Amino acid sequence: MNIILYCDPVIRQNLLPLTFTRPISEIRVGILTITEKWEQYTGASVSFMTTPHLQEKYTKQQSHENIYVNGALLPSAPILHEIHKLKLGEALYFGDTLLAFNGDNLELHSIEDMVEASSSKKQDCAIECHLVRELWDIFLMNGEEIRNDYKIITTGRKSQPINDKHTIVYNEENIFIEEGVKIRAAILNAEQGPIYLGKNSQIHEGAIIKGPFALGEGSNVNVGGKMRGDVSIGPFCKIGGEVAASVIFGYTNKGHEGYLGNSVLGEWINIGADTNTSNLKNNYAEVKIWNYAKGGFKNTGQQFCGLIMGDHSKCGINTMFNTGTVVGVSANIFGPGFPRNFIPSFSWGGAAGFETFSLRKAYEVAEKVMGRRNIKLNDTEKNILKHVFEETQQYRVWDKKE
Repeated sequence: MNIILYCDPVIRQNLLPLTFTRPISEIRVGILTITEKWEQYTGASVSFMTTPHLQEKYTKQQSHENIYVNGALLPSAPILHEIHKLKLGEALYFGDTLLAFNGDNLELHSIEDMVEASSSKKQDCAIECHLVRELWDIFLMNGEEIRNDYKIITTGRKSQPINDKHTIVYNEENIFIEEGVKIRAAILNAEQGPIYLGKNSQIHEGAIIKGPFALGEGSNVNVGGKMRGDVSIGPFCKIGGEVAASVIFGYTNKGHEGYLGNSVLGEWINIGADTNTSNLKNNYAEVKIWNYAKGGFKNTGQQFCGLIMGDHSKCGINTMFNTGTVVGVSANIFGPGFPRNFIPSFSWGGAAGFETFSLRKAYEVAEKVMGRRNIKLNDTEKNILKHVFEETQQYRVWDKKE
């Protein structure tokens, strides 16, 4: 079986700005990205069918037995059973949503080709399935997905021991530690959910970790960090302060004090010291956030929702984000007061006003930031940022006033 994870066009729009720079399946929810979950569940080759500006980085590998799977679909044993039953040309649908299609060796060059080919032989999915359809689904599903991923990753394996005599542990059998992990004088409480510490990660002095919690390879919870549960941190991050019910994709720093709750941060982000996010309105009303598909604000139906921030964005010290703020790609926010709760990609400024952060300057910053991790900003990455810059021009309304 050759699995090709495709970007559902409707769902992709709802998951912007995170999907400006990645296919849907590269979203992290739980310990793993959706792509990694499919690799773990199937042991099969996994590739991508995505939007043209991302296809060069996220390539598609076709074989003689191709199964196209919705990149927003979270795998499970029952879902895999239903997909295995599909015959050539048959498609599995949940309502109007295409979940999977047995395209076998058909020459399908685009998502539109695949969707059209899948429409003739529809099979209804009668079992429960879970898709990441909205931005807030990521943090809402995160705790349960940590539990699911933990079982997959750790079954049949033995954790490294906790040797630090000054670290306090609760429910140690629900903690898994990979090789190279360093823990010093911390509190690890896995009574309400598992704790997973990735290879070469570090928990520094005075940190308090409450499960469900996942820390990616090479990441750090800084001195005194307070991780309050339902938190996933991807690889090579530095995290401090207080974090609750949030997902950080990877290569992102929130190293200092400040609160982050019910939020999702992409990659290559830097959060300034003492930055705080509001995740609850003063009147306890349901939170509305910017939705690119609607072209306006959409009710999340949630009482708690904090910050959604796209890749390569930054904010200065003491930044205050209002409830349900959405920040695009390569934005730079600074200054006193609350900035607006929708900040378009390539914005530069804050509550006092914005101007456009030029593409040339965005390249310069990204090159320096990525270079610190020995990763090059190559032409493929530049082309993705250029496409996002052009695609989001309409939202930078101050340009139209000039």
